[in-house]
Amino acid sequence: MSRSNGGRPREPVLPHAPSPGADRERAGRAVADLMDALGVDRRTEALRDTPRRVASALAEFLEPIPFRATTFPNDGGYDELVVVSDIAFSSLCEHHLLPFVGVAHVGYLPSERIVGLSKLPRLVEHRARRLQVQERLTGEVADWLERTLRPRGVGVVIEATHMCMSLRGVRQPGALTTTSALRGRLREDPRTRQEFFELIGRRGTSART
Repeated sequence: MSRSNGGRPREPVLPHAPSPGADRERAGRAVADLMDALGVDRRTEALRDTPRRVASALAEFLEPIPFRATTFPNDGGYDELVVVSDIAFSSLCEHHLLPFVGVAHVGYLPSERIVGLSKLPRLVEHRARRLQVQERLTGEVADWLERTLRPRGVGVVIEATHMCMSLRGVRQPGALTTTSALRGRLREDPRTRQEFFELIGRRGTSART
């Protein structure tokens, strides 16, 4: 792991963050055009400010959260799983611009470096704040941990409900989609994998990255 001057670990910055600075005024005009095209009468008092509200809500989903995570030497030689479970998140489906919401369970098997526990929820939130699909979100969280910490293993499980399934199409409210990304020992060693699933209170997953 590279270090900055003075021997302190360099803080890795998450790559490929979305560009900040949404033009909310322009987005509001676009929402107004969309409502007009859909035949919605915007002249009522209740709907007069809806374009601005919709633009603001969508911008919030896509607004990048600054994320810097300092890693630390594993001076204590800790060699068991580190797991943070039930991390609540919300994101915006890139196919229909509808939300999907759920929880993430993130764990890793340390090697030479560790990361502050609060950074794991921040990592999930950072990757969720953009147009996403659940499969890619799962893999991106695992990739960051693998690339940054070089751990002996990584496990990420995400469970979410998708409005594009609940409110349209097949219309299955409450249908739960589960994805996982298992790397290193968590993928190769059945006992370590089983321990991870037991720690997050799950027996298995429906998809893997």
